[in-house]
Amino acid sequence: MARRPQELLHLLTRAERLSVRRVQSVLDEFECSVEAWRVLDLLSDGQGHNMTALADHAFLPAPSLTKLIDQLVDQNLVFRRVDPADRRRVLAHLTPRGMQRWQQLVREVRADWAELQSLVSVEDGERLETLLDRLAEAMEGQGATASRVTSGRGERAVGRAR
Repeated sequence: MARRPQELLHLLTRAERLSVRRVQSVLDEFECSVEAWRVLDLLSDGQGHNMTALADHAFLPAPSLTKLIDQLVDQNLVFRRVDPADRRRVLAHLTPRGMQRWQQLVREVRADWAELQSLVSVEDGERLETLLDRLAEAMEGQGATASRVTSGRGERAVGRAR
């Protein structure tokens, strides 16, 4: 691990921002935001998800997610249904058009990221994924200090105006 917390934070932030910038450059061709792509990605499993799960997955506060879902509904990419298990909740699902759009976006993002595969070995990529997952799980489950760490839902998005 980095010698100082600020070194690790700097490396993680730099990697996250460069990754998002790269993905966003691909998504811009389809007038899609990274947050919308994350929502479409979660919904692509066909299960339907509630707004809390979508907000967590997209790293958005609830009001921003509602606005995004409204836009995706207007574009005929997503539809809402009452949760049959709990009629107080609403589940979002992909429309057939939404599934086609998600598949198209995934193809384009994967093709763009394929260029990076020559720079990072499969083993290093798997190791990095494991380490980042382990770090996130450790930070989420720190008991007394976990109350200081949030999923990001209530936080302001980086680089966005309030």
